Amino acid sequence: MNIDIETFPRVQASRVAVGGGLLTVASLGLSLCCGVLACVTVGLCAVPDARAADESTPVGAEPAAAVLPDGLPFSELRRAAGLLFLSGQLGTKPGTTELVAGGIGPETRQAMQNIAAVLERNGASMKDVVKCTVMLADIDEWAAMNEVYVEFFPEQKPARSAFAASGLGFGGRLEIECIATDPQAGG
Repeated sequence: MNIDIETFPRVQASRVAVGGGLLTVASLGLSLCCGVLACVTVGLCAVPDARAADESTPVGAEPAAAVLPDGLPFSELRRAAGLLFLSGQLGTKPGTTELVAGGIGPETRQAMQNIAAVLERNGASMKDVVKCTVMLADIDEWAAMNEVYVEFFPEQKPARSAFAASGLGFGGRLEIECIATDPQAGG
């Protein structure tokens, strides 16, 4: 696939963690796993600049603490085309790279709580999630992950893909990324 970058002057370059290394990727709606192109999302080629964190905080409200620690080479969330694109969340304690103890169940719960916190801080909720991608260190833990995952979507469940991956960040058992509609986008 050839992409003329001159055609997309607002394309943003991002650095993402892939298998223990860093890879520079253009934000063209491309999803990468372990350095292999996994999927192409059509129609989301021009990504506007991210809004400042305080733009999504109601006036007079204290912004919630960030889920991801400072200094990581990617954004926690980006807004584009009326959607919220969340970076993958691990089962880490908020503001740290420390995984919660206990394996796949507790890590799934923490990852989902992290997702809920990012959405809430940006004016959305779990009800706005339309697609999730779950990467598991061991596909045999799929059923145990599902037991916790479904608790966070008691009504309509989002579309979802799940697959096994090796070398997840910080030795995690899973990573979950989501796309949600942006209630602040209107229309």
